[in-house]
Amino acid sequence: MTRYVALFGSINVGGNRLTMADLRYAFEREEFEEVETVVASGNVLFSFDERPTDGLEDLFAHMMRDRFDIESFVAVRTKEEVRTAIADNPFVHSGADNLIHTQFLACQPTAAQFEALVANYRGRGPERLALGERSLFIDYVDGVGNTRLTGPFIERRLGCPGTARNVRSLQRILDKMESASG
Repeated sequence: MTRYVALFGSINVGGNRLTMADLRYAFEREEFEEVETVVASGNVLFSFDERPTDGLEDLFAHMMRDRFDIESFVAVRTKEEVRTAIADNPFVHSGADNLIHTQFLACQPTAAQFEALVANYRGRGPERLALGERSLFIDYVDGVGNTRLTGPFIERRLGCPGTARNVRSLQRILDKMESASG
């Protein structure tokens, strides 16, 4: 069995309220194993036979629409991919863990799309950006609450949706994933 995390976007924000108990139950009904949540913002750990994550992402997006009437982007990543999202983030050692984020993306932006995002954002704020593997690394230098670098801004320029987690949350997720695997 492979250990995965499903990272849901738009859960418990903007009116999309959902208890983590209800989300866990939905996963268990779909026969996923070792289901647990981490932080009450749509992070679900589970074990399942190894398979491509994009099929799981589609399944969970459908589950959210069908069972909860919530439109949500979901990124599914393996334990190794979460570890890489922390290790490859170039801002990890030069900023605060709660301000350094990885935005998990539905697709891999091209270098031209990334350069357009950076160019379009230039002069709007102090955030630092770097491109990863199906991810965007962001240092929200002055905090996330007042940034102009929002999910919709990023999605429009990169052409794919995403959901972000800060390094502190990612480390908690990774610790739980590693403890479950012995």
